[in-house]
Amino acid sequence: MKIYNYLSKSAEKRIASITGRGLGFKKKDIFTVTRILKDVKKNGDKALIKYANRFDSPGLTVESIQATRQEIDSAAKRVDRSFVRALNRAVAQIETFHQQQRSPSWVNTERPGTFLGQMVKPVNAAGVYVPGGMGGKTPLVSSVLMGVIPARIAGVKNIAMVTPPTKDGTVNPHLLAAAKKVGVNTVYKVGSAWAIAALAYGTETIPSVDVIVGPGNIYVTIAKKIVAGTVGIDMIAGPSEILVIADSTANPAYIAADLLSQAEHDTLASAILVTDSKSVAKAAAAAVSEQIENLTRKDIAKASLARFGAIIVVPDLNVAIELSNKIAPEHLELQVKDPFEYLGRVRNAGAVFMGNYTPEAVGDYIAGPNHVLPTAGTARFSSALSVDNFVKKTSLIQYSKSAFKREAEDIIRLAEIEGLDAHANSVKIRLSRMKHSP
Repeated sequence: MKIYNYLSKSAEKRIASITGRGLGFKKKDIFTVTRILKDVKKNGDKALIKYANRFDSPGLTVESIQATRQEIDSAAKRVDRSFVRALNRAVAQIETFHQQQRSPSWVNTERPGTFLGQMVKPVNAAGVYVPGGMGGKTPLVSSVLMGVIPARIAGVKNIAMVTPPTKDGTVNPHLLAAAKKVGVNTVYKVGSAWAIAALAYGTETIPSVDVIVGPGNIYVTIAKKIVAGTVGIDMIAGPSEILVIADSTANPAYIAADLLSQAEHDTLASAILVTDSKSVAKAAAAAVSEQIENLTRKDIAKASLARFGAIIVVPDLNVAIELSNKIAPEHLELQVKDPFEYLGRVRNAGAVFMGNYTPEAVGDYIAGPNHVLPTAGTARFSSALSVDNFVKKTSLIQYSKSAFKREAEDIIRLAEIEGLDAHANSVKIRLSRMKHSP
């Protein structure tokens, strides 16, 4: 990894190239996804099977598109004890964290004659997309947990999971075991853009949902972007990213490992180290070069670091924090002596990992907070997936006759300023009747 001195022109140029990669989509991909969505909306299951047979499982049929209860139960028995132990711990800790996010309904009657409040209700149905992971060879179990658990805690009654089938028409048993553990109602063997279309519009077999969440490839992301508005979505997620702020007390080997944990995701992923220590910068660069050779996905990691990796040396940690706020990373690690000293200055980050023993991976799998996080600088205005993504908040309003009379003239004045005569008249007609009634 190349080392840059901040605020040099080369450092600024490198940062701009990383933050400028954004969430752009190619016209041909948008066209392809739009065509798929229209096809599924019009032809339902027939279109789903056509795409599934072409890209995933040649033998999949309408009858086998839904995982049976026997398949799910069998899968739960086939996974080993160490997986079950890890799964149970992850589920318990993710549930505990998300329980704190529940918002109760509330009312307020402080103003005389008024009843005001907010009614919080879950959506009726949610769809959770779970990537297949190299044809089922690398099942993304954590995506099941992070998508389903907040929906269930929100009170969603119908939770459907969609995931691409393997070539033989099955689903990796670890995914099915996880789905059973967290209470998924149904599992459908469909993936990519056609799965998103099925969840958004419904087919003969797959009912439409109100909210769709979960990560996916470029086609899944574009599909979610297009159907947003027809259904709710979690976010438009871009490539993964990490920014590590380190001082002289940080361990270069840990830094390198954490940078590579994101670089291995995707050639578009970004990994940045910002430090006030030149010696740490040099040692971390050397550690990256050493560790990368042992990775099974080293070619991806190398391409990612070449395009969107950087080590930036800053005058002090205050400058590091400000630079991080400017970049607004998905994952921010504070590998410094006293991370709590700087935590209050962090304004823009999807999640903050503090100390030398809190690698980003603990948040991906087991710590409790959701790992579906804003990317590409969107942490400036958006948040992690949460229980709030699965609820609706409805305002409640009631005025007594005296309360209405007390505020009527102000309502009329505001309506007239906006040129909305009918709004004003809806108040005036009531005032007039009040004057002529006992």
